[in-house]
Amino acid sequence: MKYLIAGLGNIGKEYEGTRHNIGFSVLDHFAGKEGFTFKADRYAHFAEFRLKGRILNFVKPSTYMNLSGKAIQYWIQKTGVEFADCLVIADDIALPFGAQRLRTKGGDGGHNGLCNVIEVTQRVDFPRLRFGIGNDFPKGYQVEYVLGRWFPEQEKELPAFLDRSNEIIKSFVLAGVARTMTQYNQ
Repeated sequence: MKYLIAGLGNIGKEYEGTRHNIGFSVLDHFAGKEGFTFKADRYAHFAEFRLKGRILNFVKPSTYMNLSGKAIQYWIQKTGVEFADCLVIADDIALPFGAQRLRTKGGDGGHNGLCNVIEVTQRVDFPRLRFGIGNDFPKGYQVEYVLGRWFPEQEKELPAFLDRSNEIIKSFVLAGVARTMTQYNQ
């Protein structure tokens, strides 16, 4: 069985460690724990990892957030992964910091990266893991908050939430989406 795990984010030093790049952070954390690295490839930084006989294809799109669909479409075709076996990880301001929700389908929720994935693939029926970044910002400052760095207290708690994301990815691959939703959705 093959899977595509896509973490959404923006490339470039100025975006590293920002809330909007949590998709990249989740995959980097997974790679660090499991001892593999990403390599620049077409439309993404790519890595392959084997887990109990399954092949996990990890991609961090290099097309920038708003064009994530181009990279995901390309890698689905290149790897031959079934659409239902593609997990997209993105930030979500509607969820409290650290809350994580796995869904099998849905809209974009106002997220430009998910919007582009839906637009390019013409599909809404793909699993997505939404990682809560909270919404602790004054009215009119959403962009600054989303593209901003974590508060110091969030920075301290982040590793535990990244560990949980990694558990969710492994469960998605080994136990399936339904069991994973039952076990991990809060």
